Amino acid sequence: MQKRVKDSYSEQVHVLTQANINGYNRLFGGQLMEWIDIVAAVVARRHSGHNVTTAVVDKLTFKAPAYANDTVIVCGYITYVRRTSMEVCIKSYVESLNGKRQLINKAYLVMVALDENECPVEVPRLIIETDEEKANWEAAEKRALLRKQRHEEKF
Repeated sequence: MQKRVKDSYSEQVHVLTQANINGYNRLFGGQLMEWIDIVAAVVARRHSGHNVTTAVVDKLTFKAPAYANDTVIVCGYITYVRRTSMEVCIKSYVESLNGKRQLINKAYLVMVALDENECPVEVPRLIIETDEEKANWEAAEKRALLRKQRHEEKF
């Protein structure tokens, strides 16, 4: 079975309240990380048709802050699949009242699909349809190789 990138694309929208804000009147980084993990899980569940678990948070880059009453949009899509795992790219934006979006965070997570016994299970292959999707796949292959090399290093 195969699926397209657009088949599992997901978005989550938040208007920031005081409950999401730290002492500097900015969005808590940990709150954004929670939302990122949730969106990555939704993307991976939609792609795999299974429950998933987070295996790796490979890269999490904070580019700009978000403040109280900002609209934050967290978007996720599959960039790469292996036998039982999927790399998900998450981009987070602040959306202004005129609809313009500013990127505030980018993250890559590796999610593993699980069967009913919580064992890894095979996931559908990914259909690459655009030049952007091909470039994302190629970059993800490089990240996967780097992850493997880091994993093989001794602590």
